[in-house]
Amino acid sequence: MVDILAFGIHPDDVELSCGGTIAKEISNGKVVAICDLTKGELGTRGNSDTRFKESEAAKDILGVSYRVQLDLEDVWVQNNKTSILKIIEIIRYFKPKIVLCNAISDRHPNHPLGYQMVKEAVFYSGLSKISTTYNNQLQEAFRPNAMYSYIQSDFIHPDFVVDITDFFDVKMKSILAYASQFYNPNNEEEQEETFISTPEFLKLIESKDRIFGKSIGVTFAEGFKVERYIGVNSLFDLF
Repeated sequence: MVDILAFGIHPDDVELSCGGTIAKEISNGKVVAICDLTKGELGTRGNSDTRFKESEAAKDILGVSYRVQLDLEDVWVQNNKTSILKIIEIIRYFKPKIVLCNAISDRHPNHPLGYQMVKEAVFYSGLSKISTTYNNQLQEAFRPNAMYSYIQSDFIHPDFVVDITDFFDVKMKSILAYASQFYNPNNEEEQEETFISTPEFLKLIESKDRIFGKSIGVTFAEGFKVERYIGVNSLFDLF
């Protein structure tokens, strides 16, 4: 059903880390879905209802076709059979060519956990003896062509970067759709300050994308990690 399925363990993970790449691929005619593993209900600011509305607004800004939530428990989410099967059901339903997922390591313990859960689900989704249903329909085994993890708060040396220069503004608009989470001068007196709610955090996002962009001679880029070789038909596919 989709070309790209992007997982985030919290709403806004995808927008912060690969929103520009998603907007760019959508402009190229690709179909994208986002799956939030949790509602982010235990975040310091906002609540599950607020964050759901914000995630829907961000989805529309990026042009994403589908967005679903798995309603796993924020913070206390476990890498177990029940959680993995829910992720497999989503993969088999959307049948993506490419899966994007949380960072391999990061300051928030849930982020690398999300990476590991999606990694396992991508592999197990291809095993025909694992039976799943979705919307009361028996599902067939399916395995995506590739899985890439995006880079979040901690700086990780990327394996490849994607030029998002023409889509950086769209990315930032999708991030600011999460008004409860990020710096809003009209709202700060009523909210507790967090790591991501300061003006400096938004500058950090811009700086990281500028650093990645500089490495390939463009203004902005987003970085990704991959655990297997990246294949190309020609040296000229790389720049």
